[in-house]
Amino acid sequence: MKNLIFSFITIALIVSCANRGTPTGGPKDEMAPEVLRAEPENFTTNFDAKEIRIYFNEYVKLNNLQKQLIVSPPMDPEPTITPMGTANKYVKIIINDTLEQNTTYAINFGQSIVDNNESNPYPFYKYVFSTGSYIDSLKISGSIASADTRTTDQFVSVMLYEIDSTFNDSIIYKERPRYITNTLDSLTTYTLENLKEGKYLLVAMKDKNSNYKYEQRSDKIGFYEGVVNVPSDSIYNIKIFKEVLDFEVSKPFQVAGQKIGIPYQGDRKNLKIELFGDSLPNNLETRITKDQKTDTLYYWYRPKIEVDSAKFRFENLAYVDTLKYRFRDMPRDSLDIKAIYTGSLDFDKVFSLESNIPFETIDERLITVIDKDSLPVTFTTSLDTLNNHVLLKFELKEEDSYSIQALPQAFTSFFEEVNDTLNYTIRTKAYSDYSNVRVILNNAVYPMILQLTDKTDNVKYERIATTAGPVDFDLITPGVYYLRVIYDTNGNGEWDSGNYLEKQQPERISFYPKEIEARAGWDVVEEFNLLQTNLDPPEN
Repeated sequence: MKNLIFSFITIALIVSCANRGTPTGGPKDEMAPEVLRAEPENFTTNFDAKEIRIYFNEYVKLNNLQKQLIVSPPMDPEPTITPMGTANKYVKIIINDTLEQNTTYAINFGQSIVDNNESNPYPFYKYVFSTGSYIDSLKISGSIASADTRTTDQFVSVMLYEIDSTFNDSIIYKERPRYITNTLDSLTTYTLENLKEGKYLLVAMKDKNSNYKYEQRSDKIGFYEGVVNVPSDSIYNIKIFKEVLDFEVSKPFQVAGQKIGIPYQGDRKNLKIELFGDSLPNNLETRITKDQKTDTLYYWYRPKIEVDSAKFRFENLAYVDTLKYRFRDMPRDSLDIKAIYTGSLDFDKVFSLESNIPFETIDERLITVIDKDSLPVTFTTSLDTLNNHVLLKFELKEEDSYSIQALPQAFTSFFEEVNDTLNYTIRTKAYSDYSNVRVILNNAVYPMILQLTDKTDNVKYERIATTAGPVDFDLITPGVYYLRVIYDTNGNGEWDSGNYLEKQQPERISFYPKEIEARAGWDVVEEFNLLQTNLDPPEN
């Protein structure tokens, strides 16, 4: 019995000791690190140091510094800042640039300084110094919005260029700005601080390459049209946009026999293409089609060209270029015709065919359209030569099906190939499977373009309004849509982006503030008061 009691006491002591030694972990650290001091002190004047140290009350590290750091004015080369991969109780800044005289510099860390344990940020710490006798303290502020989308890009740089005797409009392509800030990853507002009095050009840029220079191919841009006079109490709101690229043709390439690809960028609407050279066939015929996914034109020719090389001349308004082309002997593609729409066909679509070789002729006598009751349906055809589509237009009735047949030789290609027998079947849904949306615009300025988009701003339906009255989107697929209204100032039926060098702002777009839920079998009416609605997109 004594042995049994002794065993229980021993077990209890072991359990007691084990419980006493188990760590609880303690409360989670949610406190941001604190700055103890800086050497030289923050807001130092007559600054001439090469190294800055900022001391904290705990170990810190730098997180996402490349995106978060803002140095204004920019330094070239940029300062070296540590610690990058390890933790330390101070952040060290080594000045690599030769600093300008009588200039105020600001180094803003955004939210990159975090503690080592829980990554709690020290938000927007800014170290400011001046190489002169005082700190510049003027500032301007405003907001950034996207010209054509509901949400605004993150990390938009906002820059001031000093307007002096050396200033010209091309400065944004060649020089770094005088002052810079950034909206970082959560703001659509900005403040440019520590400015000196003067006249400036104000530009906002989604600077993809982070080089402080505008590159049309990759960057978005926005600008204030006038001169910014500092000091100023004005609020400067800017909309950023993607410019239409300056037109340019890249080197043509052989795709297949008698088919040449011509890559391009920009607006090709006025493009003229001429092939010239010695010994080209006198009876040369050509066609041009466009790739459906890329900015590439296809140049088709007949008969086969036997010479080794020739030259292309490209002319598009002020653009003129001549490129030498060397032909390659490659087999031609075989004719392949496909239906663009299969299965169910919505009422806003037209049954269409596409081909890998340009259509040349259509013989409607060899085409039939039959409905589900085996009755012939009247149709018309048309040819979209640029996109190389044949459109078969006929009245669509609800809950019907249609059999389309094209007998041999209904279609002849540019190379005089003909089709085999083609058979297609499509069907339509009931009207009750769709939704109808009516939009009533108040205080509209016509013409206007109304678009229903998805949540990622892809246009699903579009209507053009030229006079007052309801605008109807009938028989649309049920879903959640977003309405935007384009002020079509020049009446060309499309949204026109801006252009910095031409000082052209993009056409205005108003965004309806609510989602539009289009339900099957429902009629939706939305009233959009344009004067009472913010014309800028909502904030992120």
